[in-house]
Amino acid sequence: MSRATYAVGRETVREYANAVGETDDRYLDPEAARAAGFDDVVAPPMFAAVYCGPAVWPAILDSGLDFSRMVHGAQEFTWHAPVVAGDEITTEATFLEETKRGDIRIYTFSSRSTNQRGELVCEGTWTNFVR
Repeated sequence: MSRATYAVGRETVREYANAVGETDDRYLDPEAARAAGFDDVVAPPMFAAVYCGPAVWPAILDSGLDFSRMVHGAQEFTWHAPVVAGDEITTEATFLEETKRGDIRIYTFSSRSTNQRGELVCEGTWTNFVR
């Protein structure tokens, strides 16, 4: 298992939202986010890849898979509590299994992320293929 804590910053959320073409004001404008009942800008759902990454990448590297032959296969997320600027998100990532389909090895990992209040914010499944 790998574990990492990520401090969510306002500018990082806004930069991510702009980079992926999000236009919802709650992702970009603190006043709009506050008017919607949040303490600060809200992270778009796929921002999960940002705060999970520091835990998931070490789990992938520690699994023993041949990274030079790896292809990212899929990500699946289940979101729970919203993530806002100022949160500290702790993610635990675990290697689940290795299976084989023909000449392809399939590595599956899970992640579980909570905020500083202990609230579950996201669960993820990460799949990688190795030829």
